Amino acid sequence: MVKIGNVDLGEFPLLLAPMEDVSDPPFRAICKEQGADMMYTEFISVEGLIRDATKSVQKLDIYPEERPIGIQIFGANLDSMMKAAEIVEEAKPEVLDINYGCPVKKVVKRCAGAGILKDIPKMVELTKAVVNATNLPVTVKTRLGWDENSIKIDEVAERLQDVGIKALSIHGRTRQQMYKGEADWTLIGKIKENPRIHIPIFGNGDIDSPEKAKLYKERYNVDGIMIGRASIGNPWIFNQIKHFLKTGEHLPAPKLEDKLKAVRQHLKHSVEWKGEVLGILEMRRHYTNYFRGLRNIKYFRSQLVQENDLDAIFQILSEIENTYCEVQV
Repeated sequence: MVKIGNVDLGEFPLLLAPMEDVSDPPFRAICKEQGADMMYTEFISVEGLIRDATKSVQKLDIYPEERPIGIQIFGANLDSMMKAAEIVEEAKPEVLDINYGCPVKKVVKRCAGAGILKDIPKMVELTKAVVNATNLPVTVKTRLGWDENSIKIDEVAERLQDVGIKALSIHGRTRQQMYKGEADWTLIGKIKENPRIHIPIFGNGDIDSPEKAKLYKERYNVDGIMIGRASIGNPWIFNQIKHFLKTGEHLPAPKLEDKLKAVRQHLKHSVEWKGEVLGILEMRRHYTNYFRGLRNIKYFRSQLVQENDLDAIFQILSEIENTYCEVQV
């Protein structure tokens, strides 16, 4: 069994990656229904959190059906990280996760996210401070290194384990790569081979099919897999992977009615959580992914991303259902 502290995640957990503007409660609810074993919130700025910024505080929202869940924070200031850890503990997640992997420029330039990969001693110092500031199990998500000439993930894994983290998720790219090129899991595998490492190691990057999940599980011996972009519009991937690992067979692809059910649920919860204006607006990024592969969907998708009235959007979804009816996608 894989455990983070006292949190039991089963034999080979599948984790939903923290994704800004994606892994919010409405999306997490669907992923949980479809087999995600543990999920993480969108990453939260520690500076926003300690200043009680509305957007940051709202990201602390956790619902009973989502558990176990980790709240992820990012920052570069020691005092702010410690204060934020105390605030996170009050929200009562199962895990506190630190983001040392976000490659976005506005985060990196503050020496936060993947920016800290250029200063490993500071990464260790911040992590130790957070571990000491909370009773929650602390985990870390990071990348292989800043660029191909400064990959120190083996050192990072050992030093972070030594200061008390309970699990490490590794995205198999450098910051310089952003999301381009192929994720390199060989170094993730080497971390697992290190006899000094005893915490769970989760691999992340490019897992977009049950076959690849099985291959990487067996080839690199990771304790679990974290799935990010491949779950957007396809929350079924978690159960698909689980079924394939267990039986060697594929689950049937989701039908159009399954996709429409998920879209309606996602939209409804999005509006409930964010309010109608923002809920409708932020749902727009998901339609393309939910309906990917459906022939001649462009007309309806164009309507969905322009409509601002909730009832009208549900009517468009009904029109899609009536138009495609028995179509299997």
